[in-house]
Amino acid sequence: MNIQQVNSHEELLKFLKNNEISYVLIYKEGSETSECALNNLNELEPKDSHTIFAVNVKKVRDIHTHYNITTAPTVLQFEKDKMLNSIKGCQTKEYYKSLISNSFSVFSNKNGEEKKQKPVTVYSTPSCPWCNRLKQYLKENKIKFRDIDVSKDQKAAEEMVKRSGQQGVPQADIAGQIVIGFDKKKIDQLLNIKS
Repeated sequence: MNIQQVNSHEELLKFLKNNEISYVLIYKEGSETSECALNNLNELEPKDSHTIFAVNVKKVRDIHTHYNITTAPTVLQFEKDKMLNSIKGCQTKEYYKSLISNSFSVFSNKNGEEKKQKPVTVYSTPSCPWCNRLKQYLKENKIKFRDIDVSKDQKAAEEMVKRSGQQGVPQADIAGQIVIGFDKKKIDQLLNIKS
C-alpha cells in the first residue's frame, strides 16, 4: 500500500488537483486508534487502492484545521480539491478496501453509455421488505453494490451501528455517506439517478 506523507496544506492541494479521487488520513502519531487506522490502510494491497495521503497532526498543523477536523484518525475523501466526506475512527481493513478500491467503478447505464459509479454497500436482512426494495431499485438502475446480511455478520452489524448510530435496516453506504432506510431522494442525489 502506498501511503505518502504530506507536510502542508499547499502541498496537499497540489496532490489533490492531480487526482480525480483522493483519500487523506489525518492521524496522530503515538495514538493507538490512529496506529490502528494506519496499519489497516497499510495492509491493503497496492492493487486495492490509490495512494493514500497521510497527515500527522503532531507535525502538520494547517490541514486538519482547514477542514475543521477535530478527531484523529479521520479519513477524508476528496474529488479533486473538494472534500466529499469524512470517516472518523479506525475502520476495518475490509471497510477501507470497500471504500477505496473501485472508488468509482465504471458501469454502463440504460443508454449503454459508460459512467463512473461511487462504491455502494447495502446493510440488510433477508426478512426486511424495504431492504429488498432498495436492492431491487439499485439493480433496476444498474448500480453495482455489495450486500451485507447483518443478521449473519455480527461484526458488520456492529460497524453499521457504530457508523450510523442506528440499528434498523436497510442502510446504504454510498462512498462513505450513510443513507438510512429507502430514502429514494437522497439515493438518487448521491448516485446521480434521474427518475
